[in-house]
Amino acid sequence: MSSISEAGVVAAVDKELFIGGKWVPATGGKTFPVLDPSTGEALCEVADASPADGVSALDAAVAAQADWANVAPRERGEILRRAYELLIERADELALVMTLEMGKPLAESKGEITYAAEFFRWFAEEAVRIDGGYAVAPNGTGRFLVTKQPVGPCLLITPWNFPMAMGTRKIGPAVAAGCTMIIKPAAQTPLSMLALAAILAEAGLPEGVLNVLTTSDSGGVMEPLIRDGRARKLSFTGSTGVGRKLLEQCADKVLRTSMELGGNAPFLVFEDADLDAAIEGAMTAKMRNIGEACTAANRFYVQRGIVDEFSRRLTERMEALPMGRGTEEGVVVGPLIDEAAVEKVSGLVSDATSRGARVLTGGATVDGPGNFYQATVLTDVPKDARLASEEIFGPVAPITPFDSEDEAVAAANDTEFGLVSYVYTSDLKRALRVSERLEAGMIGLNQGLVSNPAAPFGGIKQSGLGREGGTVGIDEFLETKYIAVAL
Repeated sequence: MSSISEAGVVAAVDKELFIGGKWVPATGGKTFPVLDPSTGEALCEVADASPADGVSALDAAVAAQADWANVAPRERGEILRRAYELLIERADELALVMTLEMGKPLAESKGEITYAAEFFRWFAEEAVRIDGGYAVAPNGTGRFLVTKQPVGPCLLITPWNFPMAMGTRKIGPAVAAGCTMIIKPAAQTPLSMLALAAILAEAGLPEGVLNVLTTSDSGGVMEPLIRDGRARKLSFTGSTGVGRKLLEQCADKVLRTSMELGGNAPFLVFEDADLDAAIEGAMTAKMRNIGEACTAANRFYVQRGIVDEFSRRLTERMEALPMGRGTEEGVVVGPLIDEAAVEKVSGLVSDATSRGARVLTGGATVDGPGNFYQATVLTDVPKDARLASEEIFGPVAPITPFDSEDEAVAAANDTEFGLVSYVYTSDLKRALRVSERLEAGMIGLNQGLVSNPAAPFGGIKQSGLGREGGTVGIDEFLETKYIAVAL
């Protein structure tokens, strides 16, 4: 990576809006800065779309929809396959762009590029597997034909924490299904999406199928498009609070919605667990993406007989994590995304300690430039601490002991969220019993990573609606049509 220039990779990314297959400036030439979270300095300026630019993008998506829907599924899949190969080929450059704008260490960024590319490979294969049906009517006098068709122009909104993978997880099935789209990346991390748009164009995606709006005014640009009525679906990944607002807006035109929202993942460790495996899983579930992930372990519940040993070993691992700028060799803990993120994490830790929690390591911000917070382990965390109910989105592991299985499950389910839960136990019966009782869309059973393009990703309760990935991921972008045939 040392041969790749930071300034060079940033300069190579187009900074304008991508509308109708062309790079165009925002109305009035407006731009906004993209900041390096490890220094607070501006990396570059990108186009700042206005509501009028949003309408232009929707016009382009609507104009391209009919022709794109008629493109052969195999051809749609081949475009995704070529894009997959380009992502893998350029992983080093794309990873550096991601680290510069988001902060995660280079090794994690490269891992995300690989993960992101896999969504394109998966949905390239799913494009030719869109099925239907033929059946005899129960009374024998007719036939039922069932077919699936693209839902139509889609609005896609992605977060800053996985700026490439959250894009490919939505774009992949939309392309495979035959939908055109407008995608709005987070203002903190627009460069990865702009680079992805260029790769898709190079892979042969027709003009107008993908349109990219970068903007500092997300609500001002996207709400008119939601209420316009020509777009037929919204897919959003982000906070539950914003998701609720978007659902209200979608209700006006009854838009199809997919929502991947907040999480508050419990991590349960029973006394019969393989403790080595549990510690490894805890580090993965907590520290992936510096803890800035909706799947991050947010609450650690450890059975009382092993809680001291678990806490000691987790503290040793967290203390040993190198912190620094993500471009530096060996760094594991990079900066949080912005100052507001640091203030939130710091406030949650302060609240917990004021209520009796003990700091085993960390628990403080880091002086100097950048948005850094120490890797932190807390123990004796009371139930009324804010971080027991709020998503941390940072490198903080709060530990609470439990005595019985019922107590652990009740504590785990005591949240409005239901994205993912983690369970560590060597008892097969308990593993199945607890997995079925936990109120979550995904379970990590003796493993700290659940994300996989071939599996259905999504939550229940206020963690979202619908699923992304897996064999069901493409269904979110298809409408089922029934044709009644009289004989």
